[in-house]
Amino acid sequence: MLQRYESKDVPRREPAGAAALAPQSALRAAYSGVCHGTLGELWQGPCEHDGELHIGLISLPVRRYSWMHFLPGEDGDLERDLDGKDKCRRAIEAYLRLHGKSLPPGRFSHDSELPVGKGMASSTADVVATVRCLDRVFALHTPLDALTELLRGIERSDSVFLDRYALYLSGRQRVLREFGPAPRLHACYIDEGGTVETEKLAEPLLQHYHRHQSSYRVHLELALEAFERGDAAAICEVATRSAQLAQWVTPKPHLDMMLRHRRELGADGVVVAHTGSLIGYLFAQRPEPMRLGELSAFFAGLGRQCRMIEAGP
Repeated sequence: MLQRYESKDVPRREPAGAAALAPQSALRAAYSGVCHGTLGELWQGPCEHDGELHIGLISLPVRRYSWMHFLPGEDGDLERDLDGKDKCRRAIEAYLRLHGKSLPPGRFSHDSELPVGKGMASSTADVVATVRCLDRVFALHTPLDALTELLRGIERSDSVFLDRYALYLSGRQRVLREFGPAPRLHACYIDEGGTVETEKLAEPLLQHYHRHQSSYRVHLELALEAFERGDAAAICEVATRSAQLAQWVTPKPHLDMMLRHRRELGADGVVVAHTGSLIGYLFAQRPEPMRLGELSAFFAGLGRQCRMIEAGP
C-alpha cells in the first residue's frame, strides 16, 4: 500500500538514553509510487486488431520494483533530480496536462531493482511508478484508459500496471483480455549479456509475424486456453514454444542447450525476454535446495550466474 508519511509533534516522556537513539531529523513528508517489473514474456506474437497486425504479449510479472518519490517543500529541479530518466520527466509533463495541475515545490527521487535493456519492463515500471506517485501527491486516481493513453505517447509498454496476467498490445497500449486467478511460477534465469532497444525490434518482429502467422495463430489459441484454465504446466509449455518461435528473429544463444537439459533439471518450461537478454527455466513448484544446486552448477558450467525469482501476479 502506498502511503504519505509526515512527522507528528507529540510531547512524551523519553526513556533514559532515548535521546542518543533518536533520529537526527524528524520524519519528512513524502509521497511514493511503486510498480513491479517482469521477467520477459510467457507469450509474444501477432494479434490482429482493427484490421491491423500488432505485437501482442502476455508478460510474466515478478517481485522486482521501480520506485518514484516526491519530497514536498524541498529544493527540486526535474532535470537534476531525474537526470537520465527522460521518460519519467515526459510522464510528469503529460500527467500535469491531463489533470490540469502544477507541481508544488519539491524534489523527485527514483530507485529501481530493474536493470535497463534486459527485458524486465524497467522503463514502463518507471513511468507507472511516476504516475502513481503523482496520484498520491494530488490525491487523485488516474483511470486505466488515461494511463494507457499516457503510455502511448511515451513508448511501447508492458502491462505492469495490472495485477493479473493479460493479453496486451504493446504498441497500442490496449488490454485485449484479462485472465482470472493463475498459478504462481518460479524461474531460475540468467542474463546472456548486452542490452536490447525494444523500439528497434518492432518492425523486424512484425515482418517475422507476417511470415509465420499461421503457426502463431495456433499457438495463441493454446495460450489462451492454458491461461483460462489456470494450468501451470500448460502455461510453461506455452512459454517454451514462444521462446522457440522467437528464435528465428531474436535468437538466444543458450536456448538449445537449455532445451536439451530441461527434463533432467526438472524444469516445466523455458521463458525468455523476447526483446531482452534474459532466459530461464520455469517451475510450477519451487525447486528444492538440492535441485537449486544442480541448476546453479549447470549455469556455472555455461559461464553464467543464475538467479531465482518468484513470478506471477
